[in-house]
Amino acid sequence: MKELLQQKAVRIKLLITDCDGVLTDGGVYYGEDGESLKKFSMRDGMGVERLRKLVGIDTAIITGEKSPSVIKRAEKLNIEELHLFVKDKPAVLAGIIHKLNLKPEEVAYIGDDYNDAEVMKLVGLAACPADALPGIKAIADYVCHIKSGEGCFREFAELIIEAKNAYVPAGPMKNGVITLRNGRKIGDGEACYIIAEIGINHNGSLEITRKLIDEAVTAGADAVKFQKRTPEICVPKDQWEVMRDTPWGRMSYIDYKRKTEFGVAEYATIDQYCKKVGIDWFVSAWDVPSVDFMEQFDTILYKLASASLTDFKLIARILETGRPLMLSTGMSTMKEIEAAMTFINDYDPAYPLFVAHATSAYPCKPEELNLRMIETLGNKFPGVPIGYSGHETGLATTIGAVAMGATFVERHFTLDRAMWGSDHAASVEPQGLQRLVRDIRDVETAAGDGIKKVYESELSPMRRLRVNISEEFKEKPQLS
Repeated sequence: MKELLQQKAVRIKLLITDCDGVLTDGGVYYGEDGESLKKFSMRDGMGVERLRKLVGIDTAIITGEKSPSVIKRAEKLNIEELHLFVKDKPAVLAGIIHKLNLKPEEVAYIGDDYNDAEVMKLVGLAACPADALPGIKAIADYVCHIKSGEGCFREFAELIIEAKNAYVPAGPMKNGVITLRNGRKIGDGEACYIIAEIGINHNGSLEITRKLIDEAVTAGADAVKFQKRTPEICVPKDQWEVMRDTPWGRMSYIDYKRKTEFGVAEYATIDQYCKKVGIDWFVSAWDVPSVDFMEQFDTILYKLASASLTDFKLIARILETGRPLMLSTGMSTMKEIEAAMTFINDYDPAYPLFVAHATSAYPCKPEELNLRMIETLGNKFPGVPIGYSGHETGLATTIGAVAMGATFVERHFTLDRAMWGSDHAASVEPQGLQRLVRDIRDVETAAGDGIKKVYESELSPMRRLRVNISEEFKEKPQLS
């Protein structure tokens, strides 16, 4: 099975089918009393039962007909969601999704005619029989080998069952939302958690750090993040004595890294200041002693940098703290990501865990951002909040990541991209951070609930411009 088709199939929680042209061949038969009958395939009935018993997926029927045969068939198969004589299939679909608390990507649909086209475009996985109309075949994710009325529904059902049974996530299902100790929630259905990564852009200065925190608060960011290292561990020994030009003069690389590393006094000041201005703060810990050091501060979570994804000693130390863990996945293969997830789930299947898609290039070219990985990771690790750690220039792609499902985003943040230091060039300046937060909130507001409605603001132009107006929207005469 193709990987994309499997990724879609594993998310399915409900399979909806049309009747004529899928469950039947569209023929009309008559009984003794003149009633029209339908000939159903026993194979399709088995498909309904196997979906329910093997993978816990129910079936629904949406049809434009009102045949007693369809009603009896649904009763026999215990199909509760039966919608007959339907004129507006997308509206009925929206109602089912709302009623069952599903997402469109968790619904599959199989149809054969042009009145199925709009529904097929709205769901997560769409299929059609082998004898469907050409235009329907063109938009289907999967075209069955079997014709309508001969078992095409069963074929599609078996495809979903196979995908569900073959798919083994790296860990158990989680509930999709993590609540931090301060009550903030990160995950599906919550406002995007926006992280301004100060990192090492403070250049060893508490004055610069305070200004960056103030600008992050002004922009409306939810958190600021720093990086904590033990230079003697993180700097390769062959680099220790390499001389560098720095703002403090020419010095060895190890001395430069020591000079820019904050200690107890600085982090105590950061802790107090962030509490004062009301913003979360945490760090990427790059080594075990750095975790030991940070445990004297009550930070909101730990971040694991992309470079540390394969450092299982570091991961184990963070897990011992019990604080939520946010993994970055840059410079990693899917196999390496799965190994880290398995390691964490073996420690504690319920451990509070986030995963951030990232590409570790500074700055990163748009063609290497690969934002579709947000969806891939969401499919691979159901229930784990998926986010995005961006190292690109510009804001549009980070906003796009939120539109594509990122539940949290992180961008490097600086007062001035021209400042001395390795991360400034790929960072966002204060005005840019303000625009980023504003635009993310606008995207969240604009997303709506996915249910089509006529808004009050549309009534006036409707009455001016539309030729035929539905009775419900016509102006009622005023009684004198």
